[in-house]
Amino acid sequence: MAKEMELKYGCNPNQKPSRIFMREGELPIEVLNGRPGYINFLDAFNSWQLVKELKEASGLPSAASFKHVSPAGAAVGTELSNIEKKIYFVEDIPLSPIASAYARARGADRMSSYGDWAALSDICDKETAGMLSREVSDGIIAPGYTPEALEILKTKRKSSYNIVQIDPDYVPAPIEHKDVFGITFEQGRNNFKIDAGLLENLPTQNKTLPEEAKRDLILALITLKYTQSNSVCYAKEGKVIGVGAGQQSRIHCTRLAGNKADIWYLRQHEKVLNLPFRPDIRRPDRDNTIDVYISDDYMDVLADGIWQQFFTTCPEPLTREEKAAWLTTMTGVALGSDAFFPFGDNIERAHRSGVQYIAQPGGSIRDDHVIQTCDKYGIAMAFTGMRLFHH
Repeated sequence: MAKEMELKYGCNPNQKPSRIFMREGELPIEVLNGRPGYINFLDAFNSWQLVKELKEASGLPSAASFKHVSPAGAAVGTELSNIEKKIYFVEDIPLSPIASAYARARGADRMSSYGDWAALSDICDKETAGMLSREVSDGIIAPGYTPEALEILKTKRKSSYNIVQIDPDYVPAPIEHKDVFGITFEQGRNNFKIDAGLLENLPTQNKTLPEEAKRDLILALITLKYTQSNSVCYAKEGKVIGVGAGQQSRIHCTRLAGNKADIWYLRQHEKVLNLPFRPDIRRPDRDNTIDVYISDDYMDVLADGIWQQFFTTCPEPLTREEKAAWLTTMTGVALGSDAFFPFGDNIERAHRSGVQYIAQPGGSIRDDHVIQTCDKYGIAMAFTGMRLFHH
């Protein structure tokens, strides 16, 4: 391993020179293929921290799908249902636990995961590599690769796919630095451990948190720890289903993440599952088409006759009434917020997407109103007392 690595350029092609380096010791990574760039490494190091912590907290193989230094999705490796396999396009391939984790992470928001950076807590096996070989992705970071997996991944993107191996025992320095406008910032690393102990202060009338809800709240909070703030995360059954990142207003985070969660759930509607796609339609085009079909713009597309490019027959629209009725059946969703909710409107929006469990720091002058709104819907909410801003 080397002490430094020269990069092609920084965030943009005009930002040269560019490199990553260690002030002390050697870099804890090895590039096995490709030439990762500045943003690739930002995604790689943030996503690796997320999956490493998620594996430690859950005891399960964990994966994340990153874009522009925030997760599009994250998940632990439990068995996929038949519906999940269908909506994630993995019905026809074998799935190991770590492959299942990545399928669920990428499946949270397949539109945003287009061209993602993948992160795995465990050694990448041939099942995960085989799945990645079919998706549009920029690179991967993992603690190791089986020979079969490495052989598969090295053929991706005309043999230029970025493959990074990280030392799983690497421990970063306790103090970190960042330069902005020629000025150096210094702070202690955010080593705060997220576990079930954060979920003991429940000021709501409902004080019941099932073990599954605790797992999902911990998943949401760890995800938020590596999401550009402000941020809100919805999770269900061991996987993220919606992330709202980098918004200036918390209600906009809640709406954005909630809309993504709604789309994830609408993909499971019978009409969507049975869309008559032409057999020659590529996987990304299916994702885009499903997104349009679910949206209110579909009738305009239908009127233009564009459906013929994607479907063998013209599918019936999924009406607003049908969508609304389907979304009322979404329940058991957990929600995490990286800072306190200033108003009860966030709870109102979360409730519309099936949220029954919430974890947030608390500390707003309007906490009473937020608690009252939770009580209105029987939502159990924990005050963690810990903010999780990430910039």
